[in-house]
Amino acid sequence: MPNGFAYLMLMIWPLVSLVLFRTLKLERALIWSILGGYLFLPPLAEFNLPFVPALDKVSIPNLSVLVILAFAMNQRVDLFPKSRAAQWLVAGLILSAIPTVLSNSDPILFEVLSTSDPIVFVTNQLPGQSLRDVGSVLIGQMLTLVPFLLARQFLASEKGLREILLALMVGGLIYSVPSLIEVRLSPQLNVWIYGFFQHSFEQAIRAGGYRPFVFLPHGLWLALFMCTALLSAGALARHTKAVDRWKMLLLVGYLAVLLVMCKSLASLMYGAVLLPVILFVPARWQIRLAVAFAVVAIVYPMLRNFDVLPLDAILAQAEAISADRAQSLGYRFFHEDQLLDRAAEKPLFGWGGWGRSLVHNPETGEILSVPDGRWIIVFGTFGWLGYICEFGLLALPLFLMGLYIHRHGDTALSPFVAPLTVILGVTMMDMLLNATLTPFTWLTAGAILGHAEKLMPHARVGPRHPIGRNVVLGKPAVRSGKRTVL
Repeated sequence: MPNGFAYLMLMIWPLVSLVLFRTLKLERALIWSILGGYLFLPPLAEFNLPFVPALDKVSIPNLSVLVILAFAMNQRVDLFPKSRAAQWLVAGLILSAIPTVLSNSDPILFEVLSTSDPIVFVTNQLPGQSLRDVGSVLIGQMLTLVPFLLARQFLASEKGLREILLALMVGGLIYSVPSLIEVRLSPQLNVWIYGFFQHSFEQAIRAGGYRPFVFLPHGLWLALFMCTALLSAGALARHTKAVDRWKMLLLVGYLAVLLVMCKSLASLMYGAVLLPVILFVPARWQIRLAVAFAVVAIVYPMLRNFDVLPLDAILAQAEAISADRAQSLGYRFFHEDQLLDRAAEKPLFGWGGWGRSLVHNPETGEILSVPDGRWIIVFGTFGWLGYICEFGLLALPLFLMGLYIHRHGDTALSPFVAPLTVILGVTMMDMLLNATLTPFTWLTAGAILGHAEKLMPHARVGPRHPIGRNVVLGKPAVRSGKRTVL
């Protein structure tokens, strides 16, 4: 149970965000209002008010930055993407709430002696959804997209993209201190500060020691964040002046050691494989790799739904690497099968919220299934419509960047967009296993989309010129500053 300080932190975060916007540059204030809330606000704690979605560490920062930019900063906020595909996907993701809610008005009853009509004992139930729930779900979907839409407008420049990488690296360095404390003492900071532990403690025990949680939902979330911090540090090191590059490489080494100490095999593999890619591979191939990740992330759930994947062969390969990890993967596959069977009963619009998409004991209502991957959660809750819109919206920036380099090459790209596409792509891959979709994932996707809209000819209004160049009398000026390649 969260203590009073947990709720106080949620209440004062809008003021913290306002101070950030008053004291920092807009790009940095926007990034740290979202990232700071994700890293330091209490998980699970929330304010439940009638007719609106729960106000928690995700929705409060998102709402705060939107209100501040619209009313306190004299900024013209343009929330509608220029890309036609993005417009349809945004509209679909928000409006998918309507058919989902309207098609789930019936309560789900759990009964004893259900075959002994007319004597039936109802032991528990999940309520049906009504028209008054439409507004709450719609607002929740819109708040989810706030980082995506704001980043598209305010973080699409080369400066904004670099600020994202810098924030990820700095956030990883800041988080390294509490993480090292928890590696040594076990995950206790959330208990000491906010009064509760956010997960099952047995999930914190790995390889004869502990893996850190700090203020994130699970150690897997923290490990993935440290992986993105490592990749960001590598990207910044690659584009740092040669005389100072050794300092950045020291930070890369430090974050690599910390990632090992997070004891997450998937995130460790991501870092080990992708760090050399970030450091040495040309930008166009980084983007192509990110596109491949996005394709896998979108296609896998479809293949899984139609039961055409060789799961036994996948488990055999996992067994060759680690028996424990193979057991964990098999556990996920088992529960995915149960949840897919449940989702197949309402495939178009899903079961809605309140745990209706989960598998329950038909007599007691006890939850029997464990949804791990983000894709199965979305598919069960909002059906094919919600799944296609959410994953399509995350993948669209990567596809647009891939289309651009296919047509025009990578000469006009910001040097910081390619590593961000890799980070977004690997996060989408991880979402097949875990529900690691965060506000910062949306923010990263929005910044890449904005960059792609500026680059793609059909998305421009005004003179056609590559992003990041100044236009004087209609002629592009040479970009100032040197670029270094590691």
